Amino acid sequence: MSQNGEHKVYEPSKIPSRSAGQSAQRMAQKPESSSTSGPQDSGVYYEIEYDASPFPGVGKFVPKPQKIAEASEDPIREKFVEMRDISRVHRSPNSYVRFFGRNSSRDNSFIFYKQALLMADFTDDFEGNAPFSEYFPYYQMMGYDQLRTYFTWRTSVRGGTVANVSLSYAFLYIYELLSNIGVRDPQEGLEKLLFFWQEFRVHNKAIEKYVLRWVKDYHVYYELPWTFHEFAEKHNLTGTYPKLTDSKDSFELYCTISRYDIRKSAYYASGDKAFIKSCFNHVIQKLKEKCDGAGIDFEHLLFEPARKNTWTPFRDALFYAHVKQRDRQVVLSEHEIYLCNGGKWAFSETITTQSGKQLAGYIFKLMESVLRHIAKHKNKLNPAIDYSKNPIAFKLREAGISLENVIRSATQEYYREANKTVVNVDLGALSNIRREALATQEKLIVEETEPASEKNLPLLPPKGGFDAANPKQALTTPSTESSEPKTISQNPIISASDKQLQSQNLDENSAFTETEIKALTAALSGEHNINDIAAEGGIMPEVLIDYINEKAMELIGDNIFDEEFVLYDDYIEIVKEWIQ
Repeated sequence: MSQNGEHKVYEPSKIPSRSAGQSAQRMAQKPESSSTSGPQDSGVYYEIEYDASPFPGVGKFVPKPQKIAEASEDPIREKFVEMRDISRVHRSPNSYVRFFGRNSSRDNSFIFYKQALLMADFTDDFEGNAPFSEYFPYYQMMGYDQLRTYFTWRTSVRGGTVANVSLSYAFLYIYELLSNIGVRDPQEGLEKLLFFWQEFRVHNKAIEKYVLRWVKDYHVYYELPWTFHEFAEKHNLTGTYPKLTDSKDSFELYCTISRYDIRKSAYYASGDKAFIKSCFNHVIQKLKEKCDGAGIDFEHLLFEPARKNTWTPFRDALFYAHVKQRDRQVVLSEHEIYLCNGGKWAFSETITTQSGKQLAGYIFKLMESVLRHIAKHKNKLNPAIDYSKNPIAFKLREAGISLENVIRSATQEYYREANKTVVNVDLGALSNIRREALATQEKLIVEETEPASEKNLPLLPPKGGFDAANPKQALTTPSTESSEPKTISQNPIISASDKQLQSQNLDENSAFTETEIKALTAALSGEHNINDIAAEGGIMPEVLIDYINEKAMELIGDNIFDEEFVLYDDYIEIVKEWIQ
């Protein structure tokens, strides 16, 4: 448009062609310029020095000489450089094609895990606060100030203070906990994850929906010593995770899949529910043991869903699967089962097939049928299973396992064990009874007295009584013989090999009686039954053993017999010397 507002029409004109020689000539010509010669005042500039060159107009740029200052040492920066080098070493060539592609995500998670291991114990005290906002954040995206901000904040979090910070920093810390970075084991990692979630949601609740999902994944991926059902009950999360199943309770787990709900049975409703539950768990345990002997995993056979989808732990998190996973099944609810096979995970909302549901119902029915028969219940059950239509039952039968025999015998065994009469013996009371019997026996024994002279003996009537016609009949004196047991004082020789046992005479309290000598002799000959010896001496066998052990305790400071009248090997030689 011209200055007068008129539109000026330009005619097209053809650009004449030029040869290579003409182009080089034009390049050699100095362009016209209306500006004044000399350098412009625009800051740093370069001097151009021309010299002889095969190409006209080509010169050299010669910067002014400047002194290069020595860089100051920064150990923190050097640590960050070391961390970034991990990315240069491990990144695959195709990972730069698409950042959020599958290969790129796998590379990023692996690099993050390696870098996190390196920075696991790093602490910082940076005074700045650089913001950070990225999707799938990790260290490689962060600048120097952002790295220092994050590690300073993480140091404070590990100390128990969770301050508000950019959300990307919070997710980065959660990624570390999911990979067990900076913790001793998965149990501690879960504790710190719960602590951070409860503290940080005061500042920002955006992490809540992710943490609640990842906590469940945490129980599937890491084999914790408790079930997810127990965890939810402990932390009041049963409302967040409805219909959870306690996988440790076989009764509850099987009820969720069984086509026969025993809980609706009249026998179950009117009977001992705890007993029935325990009986069923016992039956399942016996089935597992029988299958293990045949090389079959019973639960894996039963809980085999028909439809399975690939499952990735900690979806939407930057997570590298660094823990080797064993083959297993994890049942969280009646609509959630996770299966690991060869390190690959699958998920299904159907935790068993129709044949599995039929088999579980058959186990419940047959167990209840046996219990009803034992209890003489008026109504009976007649359970049956069609092996031709149930592949699980057919496979067990082919392996030589009779479902009916195992279930019946296990049910009957549990009933007998639960209803048998148990007699508990109080060993302390038994010891008191022995001591009381010993005291009673001592009172009944009359001590032997010295023979009395005939002068001092009382006169007794003659045998047959007095004869009135014979007043001069002589009176008799009582016999001085005694039928009471006499004690024999022994002088045992203590083993010279024991420095604590020296040759000495036994005093009256530690002298062995004739009956005790016989018992010691019998023990040396290998006899363990002293009933006859004890009966001959008029003493209980248990009391006789206690007598001997008490005297041995005075002599050598230890018992020489156990309760079964077995002589300890360490004291055989000593006993031999005692009875010599």
